[in-house]
Amino acid sequence: MSPSTDTAETPAVTEHLARFIRETAYDDIPAGVRDLAKAHILDALGLSLAGSTTPGSSIINDRIAALKCDGQSHVFGTDLVTASQFAALANGSAIHAHDYDDTCPQHLADRNGGLHATGPVMSAALAVAEPAGLSGRAVLEAFHVGVEVACRINHAVNDWHCASGHHPSGTVNVFGTAAAASRLLGASHETMLTALGLAASHSSGVRENFGTMTKPYHAGHAAEGGVISSELAARGFTAAQNVLEAPRGFFAVGGGSFDPVQVMDRLGGPWAFEDPGIWIKPHPSGALNHAAMTLLRTWLRDGHVAADKIKAVRLRTNSNVVNTLLHNRPNSWLEAKFSLPFNAAAILVRGRAGLAEFTDATVQDPEIQAMIDKIDYAAFDTIEDGYTNTTTLIEIDLTDGSTVSGEVHYPKGSPQDPMSYDEVAEKFQECADYAEWPKDKAARIVDLVRDFEAIDDVRTLTAALSARA
Repeated sequence: MSPSTDTAETPAVTEHLARFIRETAYDDIPAGVRDLAKAHILDALGLSLAGSTTPGSSIINDRIAALKCDGQSHVFGTDLVTASQFAALANGSAIHAHDYDDTCPQHLADRNGGLHATGPVMSAALAVAEPAGLSGRAVLEAFHVGVEVACRINHAVNDWHCASGHHPSGTVNVFGTAAAASRLLGASHETMLTALGLAASHSSGVRENFGTMTKPYHAGHAAEGGVISSELAARGFTAAQNVLEAPRGFFAVGGGSFDPVQVMDRLGGPWAFEDPGIWIKPHPSGALNHAAMTLLRTWLRDGHVAADKIKAVRLRTNSNVVNTLLHNRPNSWLEAKFSLPFNAAAILVRGRAGLAEFTDATVQDPEIQAMIDKIDYAAFDTIEDGYTNTTTLIEIDLTDGSTVSGEVHYPKGSPQDPMSYDEVAEKFQECADYAEWPKDKAARIVDLVRDFEAIDDVRTLTAALSARA
């Protein structure tokens, strides 16, 4: 459906979202959805620690420190305390720095452009809630409405948005972060509309920056933009009140058309955490790599393949995946995150592809490079019934003349093969160890998030995430 130049004929999507953001009550969120989200929040907080040590985050944090800006919001993994917008920027960028954060896929298999919503929304929510000492329950409510808003907008916008080069985790997430921050600030209906209007002018991010420090910055910028939009709106700033559906609004400019059903009929019913589900990553790389990696790890574990017995590997995915995982011969650890040949080679040669494997030295390892040379990677010709957006076909020719072949439709961490809270806690500990975080503080965070709604003051949690004594 193309947006009409007559707004009276176009569904009032922005109005509908604003009412949902303000009026959704804690009990409107299914208990199962609330519990599920805790694993995703723990996942993001662990990544904020690991990500805070990356070169990109160090540059951002150095700039924030140089500003000497008063504030009460912590930059996690550091001793910085700053204004809410800068904490949101730093934490949102850090969570996405390793490309290890969760992903909400598109609702249909033949659409592209998943969304990393948890990190930016949680960064914005905690940055706003911390100075006010708000409760875990209030943050959890805001988090859920923010993630839901971001995911459903991403499902509604035309495929052209991502296919043309926009990065939804920057362009779309800003609406979710503005939703969460505005709710925590107690915005009126009109103020909520204004915050969404302002957020549209913070919408930015292009996919050409994949494989650089700027990709994680997209997520941080979305978190910062949501906070700024909400705080300015609260002070009486003005903006368009129909910014999503307007003839020159986000959907028209960002996609040319949109599917209003994805917002008007599916917002909170079912929740995105239920359908299509939000995937937690088992590896710190683009989620579209992970179906292949899941199957390859299974074959290694079961003894079907071994690195020294491999003659040739053929990988096939859909063309959208090929266009997203665009570095077939990566030169750096950042490019490697968007390289299916590298990720497959790392699994086949080293048996794993965790935080420790994503280094320039690993990328240039002669054994890894030799395995990449054996990999033929391309798009398959047609999408068959039963294929998903991550369906991957694999054939491996062995030196004994035999061939191992198979297909995989969902990776570990997807709703079809989920990670439990305890499994995510193990991933959290990996991230904490990577950041050399004190084990007592790490254990405290795991316990607090498990009962997130029982936290009386989120400063209890943010203190455990701060390097200050």
